[in-house]
Amino acid sequence: MPAQILKHGRSADVASDDAVKVRQTVVGILDDVAARGDAAVRELSKKFDDWSPENFRLSPEEIASCIAALSPGQLDDIKFAQAQVRNFAQAQRAAIHDIEIESLPGVVLGHKNMPVESVACYVPGGKFPLVASAHMGVVTAKVAGVSRILAASPPVQGRPNPAVIAAMHLGGADEIYTFGGVQAIGAMALGTQTIDPVAMVVGPGNVYVAEAKRQLFGRIGIDLIAGPSETLIIADDSVDAELCATDLLGQAEHGFNTPAILLTTSFRLANETIAEVERILKILPTANTAGVSWRDFGQVIVVDTVDEMVAEADRIASEHVQVMTRDPDYFLKNMKNYGALFLGSRTNVAYGDKVIGTNHTLPTGKAARYTGGLWVGKFIKTCTYQKVLTDEASAMIGAYCSRLCAIEGMTAHGEQANIRVRRYGNQEVPYGSAVPAGSVHAS
Repeated sequence: MPAQILKHGRSADVASDDAVKVRQTVVGILDDVAARGDAAVRELSKKFDDWSPENFRLSPEEIASCIAALSPGQLDDIKFAQAQVRNFAQAQRAAIHDIEIESLPGVVLGHKNMPVESVACYVPGGKFPLVASAHMGVVTAKVAGVSRILAASPPVQGRPNPAVIAAMHLGGADEIYTFGGVQAIGAMALGTQTIDPVAMVVGPGNVYVAEAKRQLFGRIGIDLIAGPSETLIIADDSVDAELCATDLLGQAEHGFNTPAILLTTSFRLANETIAEVERILKILPTANTAGVSWRDFGQVIVVDTVDEMVAEADRIASEHVQVMTRDPDYFLKNMKNYGALFLGSRTNVAYGDKVIGTNHTLPTGKAARYTGGLWVGKFIKTCTYQKVLTDEASAMIGAYCSRLCAIEGMTAHGEQANIRVRRYGNQEVPYGSAVPAGSVHAS
């Protein structure tokens, strides 16, 4: 039986119209930053955040003041979370190896893994200053070996958020800026009179930040297009509606456009979860946000079998997928499209978002079909090299190269091979012709 949708979200047509408006807005802002630099950034910051300090980059004294505003317990909690992110990132980095092989006698091929030289890590502000995003970007880039790390976040209530700034500093950021939105992404990516551009920008953000990264990709590197948060709860009748509803609303409070989906084989659980969501919304302090997301983007889908749950989950390709079934490892074994899996009712997306150690910057908008999330490897360039150690090897590879170039009609390429066949293989090859097959052999 086809999946039965008990609750629908907004239509794809409405979402498409919204995306067009976002693209047009972002184009104008990025063009302005590219043309006028600091002056544009200052005007846009004043317009959008009512924030126009003498210098957007925080001084050591301003950073120290932010750290001093936190209690020892708050600082310890930030350090604990960063230790978990750092430990996992270090284990991932240790799994990335340089290689060098002798693929044929005298032919050496290899690759080196080198960190990107400069990275900007964006930490969104919006309704909530996401302290954890500083861990995910800055700490991970530091473990990768990035030599220049910028970090930026918008002001909150007219000033830098102390916890965010402390997390950036403790994570290892070299330059910390208090500005946000498209103008911040543009300033760090394109450079201004006072900010040297970076090679890469990472971090989540609202739809405007995500679109800015999309438009800048190619001029700079990005981690991924991390748009509004998404969550998918996969559950059977082994769990209760309170748990499902709590975890759905736990992500729905991110913003007004957060898809939160329940996928289940139980009509009873589906209907009880819908009712439980409404009950919790009456007492949830962030109901004004979470309730809008649930109303406009929440879905409840019922299917018949576990295999149909896997197929439907892969179709949805959600950023976060929480599995609360009798056999959660079945989904680990069989699912293909997800940003991160949270297996069993003892864990949840908030653990991953805040503290457990896996990275919370994850693919949204079905990007999980082709990419994973931010990890230490995103900051690493894997670059190849080659060496030919003997005359015989150069002449042998050159003969094959010469004939393959002739197939393509690329004469000058072929001559790069032919000159080496003549010099190192002691064989006469007329200019512009291919080396005859079988005339040079591997030793």
